[in-house]
Amino acid sequence: MLRGNVVAPGVRLLVTPASQAVYREAMRLGYLQDIADAGGVVTNSTCGACFGYHMGVLGPGEVCITSSTRNFTGRMGSTEAEIFMASPATVAASAVAGYITEARSVTA
Repeated sequence: MLRGNVVAPGVRLLVTPASQAVYREAMRLGYLQDIADAGGVVTNSTCGACFGYHMGVLGPGEVCITSSTRNFTGRMGSTEAEIFMASPATVAASAVAGYITEARSVTA
């Protein structure tokens, strides 16, 4: 989804592998390079932003689309942020488009 595309201006794309094994497999397959080339950031394996602790916590008025498994007020930072849940493909497509969109709208 990201190969050959670029993250839209004003959009932060944070990618957090579920484990070191997933990180190493993504590296072997070239996915980490694709993410970096598109302007995304790959973090270490952690629960950082998804539980509002660190690494990309949302501020008031920010909008987030996430492929994480939980969504409740204040979980990812400010209680004034908007959080939407979607598939990883939809998240990637939305990062490229600059607004929430379906995965089929973005092609390399």
